[in-house]
Amino acid sequence: MSSFVIVDSTVINQEKLAEYSAQAKATIEPFGGRFIAKGAAELLHGVSETSKKAIIEFPDKESARNWYNSKAYQALVPLREQGMISTFQLL
Repeated sequence: MSSFVIVDSTVINQEKLAEYSAQAKATIEPFGGRFIAKGAAELLHGVSETSKKAIIEFPDKESARNWYNSKAYQALVPLREQGMISTFQLL
């Protein structure tokens, strides 16, 4: 069954985020992942502390965890932290 990584984020440095984004996509593909949505989220109800969302689909939870814990992706985490405040959730 497909699994999804849901990213909630607020941009703190657009240049660093662009650099991170350009490199992060390449780390997802070897694990069968693909972005299915990315951008500003329209809030329909409640309060959110973040302004952007991304949804990444993987074939299963194991693939999603393997991507997130991979050396290639973990090497980008410091750059991610410079570009955005975020949470990653596995569904």
